[in-house]
Amino acid sequence: MSLLGKAGHGPAAYESGFAAYRAGVDRLLASYRAIPADADVRLAKKTSNLFRARAKNTAPGLDVSGLTRVIEVDPRAKTAEVAGMTTYEDLVAATLPYGLAPLVVPQLKTITLGGAVTGLGIESSSFRSGLPHESVLEMDVLTGAGEIVTITPDGPDADLFRGFPNSYGTLGYTTRLKIELESVPPYVALRHLRFHDLRELEAALDRIVLERSHDGEPVDYLDGVVFSAGESYLTLGRQTDEPGPVGDYTDMDIYYRSIQHDGPEPKRDRLTIHDYLWRWDTDWFWCSRAFGTQNPKIRRYWPKRYRRSSFYWKLIALDHRHNIGDKLEARKGNPPQERVVQDIEVPVERTADFMEWFLREIPIEPVWLCPLRLRDTGAATGTQPWPLYPLRTGRTYVNIGFWSAVPKSPGRIDGAANRAIEKTVTEFDGHKSLYSDSYYEPEEFAALYGGERYKELKKRYDPDQRLLDLYSKAVQRR
Repeated sequence: MSLLGKAGHGPAAYESGFAAYRAGVDRLLASYRAIPADADVRLAKKTSNLFRARAKNTAPGLDVSGLTRVIEVDPRAKTAEVAGMTTYEDLVAATLPYGLAPLVVPQLKTITLGGAVTGLGIESSSFRSGLPHESVLEMDVLTGAGEIVTITPDGPDADLFRGFPNSYGTLGYTTRLKIELESVPPYVALRHLRFHDLRELEAALDRIVLERSHDGEPVDYLDGVVFSAGESYLTLGRQTDEPGPVGDYTDMDIYYRSIQHDGPEPKRDRLTIHDYLWRWDTDWFWCSRAFGTQNPKIRRYWPKRYRRSSFYWKLIALDHRHNIGDKLEARKGNPPQERVVQDIEVPVERTADFMEWFLREIPIEPVWLCPLRLRDTGAATGTQPWPLYPLRTGRTYVNIGFWSAVPKSPGRIDGAANRAIEKTVTEFDGHKSLYSDSYYEPEEFAALYGGERYKELKKRYDPDQRLLDLYSKAVQRR
């Protein structure tokens, strides 16, 4: 639950919330000073939404335990101020009572606002509202030099503001963010459109993004699922205040299975805005099937409080520590598995090309699709306003997410499937998120993720190299 809830508006509430924030910052700075000068500075976090392995760090970490709360929701200005480690679950709980929500709410409840900005985030509103960092108005950042710097798009540290997205804590950590909110009605009406051909899906996706409508109805949310080359879907969401029956995918029904149908007409559904925002979290998209949670006999007795991405992630972390999955596969006479947990973006016109290659080369299904366009801020078309993740303005991209494992082939290089994906994404003028395993060589990595701009920011805001550099953190997994 948030610090303030619906009552948390007004000068007194802000003063109280900001006092708690300042106390959290003081605790953070004290922990920074306690870290030995020759040790890497890291967060002291027990949980994460990252899938990268990293070396164990014996030095104490940054204490962010006091930076987990909502400071204020301002319903008149449609803004929220939050501490950097606040989860979207807590923020949404504080904003929905006002009929407000963040412009982009990443799919999983325990993603933090600071994490979504420094590590990127996306959701079905991204075709109209861009990425989470684009709705940030200002941030307080703890730099590698141990200073708290307030950064804005047009302030003296605007270069850090632009370079912060996709820096993954290598330029600093957010302690406070002020973000835009938007009005949302109580419900979302859904239409699931089936496609038998990936190129038809690509054409429809491109058109709907630009028109923001389909068959005379507005489209406020847009994503899709590919089950196979011959079975794929786009889900179109329309905001509505019309009351009526709503679906429930927190109990026995499973959301992604509800999308599937055979008929030529769209399948319709309705969800509360709350349940729509968290529709993917209950089953971690479809990854809960690895734990048997989708088996009705197991699901019936699996406590609801454990049907959420944060709990499944703990099970995955346990597997990684003890290689449980590979041991079970070995008992069956199967080879070890290569983890393939990635989100990539390609230009919309390469969506079908990539999916055809992927379905042919990588035995993983389903696959998630989510279109995005950078927000129209008046920048010239084709520019790259965020240098560490250089998407171009005025261009539609499609995020393609796939999260599973494939058998390792004897004699093949480590990470063979992931390396093939990286190569193909680059060939298709795409980009890959860095929250999971990466295998780039240093020169290629620099060309893709900021190069000289990143070096300049690193030198200015982390002159003593207290924080890991991006390549060490994302590829070498230190």
